[in-house]
Amino acid sequence: METTTITQLKDLGVAAVLAFSAMGSAWGAGVAGMAAVGAWKKAFSQNKVAPFLLVSFVGAPLTQTIYGMIVMNKMIEVVNKGQFLWGVGIFCGVAMGLSALFQGKAAAVACDALGETGKGFGNYIIVLGIIETVALFVMAFSLGMLGKLA
Repeated sequence: METTTITQLKDLGVAAVLAFSAMGSAWGAGVAGMAAVGAWKKAFSQNKVAPFLLVSFVGAPLTQTIYGMIVMNKMIEVVNKGQFLWGVGIFCGVAMGLSALFQGKAAAVACDALGETGKGFGNYIIVLGIIETVALFVMAFSLGMLGKLA
């Protein structure tokens, strides 16, 4: 491979961590959003009050994009010193993205349950918080590792 091609690809890991975490956030929020709309439709068709709290479930997977951006900013410091971090970017981004995806799936079920019963909001948020912890661990551990490389 030519040196220019390798130089052009040096930012691959930097882009990957943000892209994969954002893809997971989009997918998770999309799944949760569809469930919220379905729960609202059901409430409206039964002439019930549609719970606005479902919006908090839909927005939960979005934080993983922020975590991806934080890791990306730290990776830029290391990449500017000449190190390529493709693996770090890809694997951390995928891990955070999967956390967002499954958080969205759990949020979808929470939308259905809260829409049906009107109860259990605190329990559902706790479950989403536990899933969120995976992304927080990935961010914290990767920042610790990147700090040693910087």
